[in-house]
Amino acid sequence: MANNDWKDRLGVVFSTNADYQYTTEEEQQQETLPKHEQRLRVSIEKNGRGGKVVTIVKGFVGTSDDIKLLGKYLKTKCGVGGSVKDDEVIIQGNLKEKIIALLKADGYNNTK
Repeated sequence: MANNDWKDRLGVVFSTNADYQYTTEEEQQQETLPKHEQRLRVSIEKNGRGGKVVTIVKGFVGTSDDIKLLGKYLKTKCGVGGSVKDDEVIIQGNLKEKIIALLKADGYNNTK
């Protein structure tokens, strides 16, 4: 039996055709580049965060699961909180130098 979850059909106009089968397009995720080919950029940001300073890692190319693993690795090693949103790893605090050192030690050589 087909998956008839209503959330998959949001925004679809009703059809009177009894034989109509709604199909969704599968999003293809990019394959994760090897660590030495990743071009990561680490920056400090304060705007729009209630005065709190965060460190942002941008430029990761790969699946959402892999970027979540990278975020978890960095949060664990730094001992702080953070999140992964919009293909960016957000780490609480001003930890730019520490994160760059951790990334280079883990094999992400092209990191600034």
